[in-house]
Amino acid sequence: MRVVLFCHSLVSDWNHGNAHFLRGLCGELQARGHAVDVYEPAGGWSAANLVAEHGQGPLEGFGRAYPHLRSRRYDPAGIDLDAALGQADLVLVHEWNDHALVKRIGEHRHANGNYRLLFHDTHHRSVTDPASMAAYELRHYDGVLAFGSVIRDLYRQHGWAERAWTWHEAADTRVFRPLPAQPREGDLVWIGNWGDEERTAELHEFLLEPVKALGLKAKVHGVRYPEHALAALKEAGIAYGNWLPNYEAPAVFARYGATVHVPRRPYVQALPGIPTIRVFEALACGIPLVSAPWDDCEGLFEPGADYLVARDGTQMREHLRAVLADRELARALAEHGRKTILARHSCSHRVDELLAIHAELGAPRNSPRKVNA
Repeated sequence: MRVVLFCHSLVSDWNHGNAHFLRGLCGELQARGHAVDVYEPAGGWSAANLVAEHGQGPLEGFGRAYPHLRSRRYDPAGIDLDAALGQADLVLVHEWNDHALVKRIGEHRHANGNYRLLFHDTHHRSVTDPASMAAYELRHYDGVLAFGSVIRDLYRQHGWAERAWTWHEAADTRVFRPLPAQPREGDLVWIGNWGDEERTAELHEFLLEPVKALGLKAKVHGVRYPEHALAALKEAGIAYGNWLPNYEAPAVFARYGATVHVPRRPYVQALPGIPTIRVFEALACGIPLVSAPWDDCEGLFEPGADYLVARDGTQMREHLRAVLADRELARALAEHGRKTILARHSCSHRVDELLAIHAELGAPRNSPRKVNA
């Protein structure tokens, strides 16, 4: 089968967490013998910011880390969809694509009809910016892949799409795995962006203040940290490591005793059941995890066994102190969390789900007319 993917970027993960999952998805499809073509817009903001801050080196690093993955840069206004989609069996279009391109691909699907077409939503804009999501023209799409059931239901309730499936993100277990015998560099590491002020208070309560109170040796990696955030990290005694290539995260996790999960406010308040992909990746790497509160209403994990949950900053301090002092507790959490990922939440599982959805849709209808006939 030939799968075509339109995304914002495959080569850059600068402020673009969806690239993490897509890399694992494409790699798994390829490992099963499927052909994969990835298209990303030339001049996209993620790659542009990455190059502006760090030069071409990170893009070259991506090529070395994923020699089997490539993306085709295109001009959204001038792309030849006949050439891009002419041999496709399944097309996935991510929600960060331009509205006009999403519509054009839908119209191509309507005119051609020889492939299945799915829209992929991995963001909270269905709640925080519903007007933007409603503006996507999806009437010629076969359905929506939503990375949480609450988002799936919103598509149905609003009439944005007739069909929608829950399709969570997952860990690329070829990349995200424990790396034993690494030298210890510190107590706690957190990999994540500041969050556009969507979790500022939470980061203070569940990360900065506990680290400072416990006197931990800690480090943070991420981008878009404003000056006040950098000052807060310094005041808490936390080192700032700037952007980290996502594929280097396993080696970083291996050198620290614990990490934390601090979800953005929209997911806690309005979109329960959706963790950040970093939860999947951290557990896959076998690092003990302590999480700020979030509602795992879809039963993805086993709180208390896969990770500990801190109801407030005081309990976060208690949990971190215990995990860092009790080797048996840390080992049990790491092993249980990784076992859960391997059993339920790898990119292999998500490819199984994708192929099941494709089979459920059945063979595409015949084209009402030949393109360019």
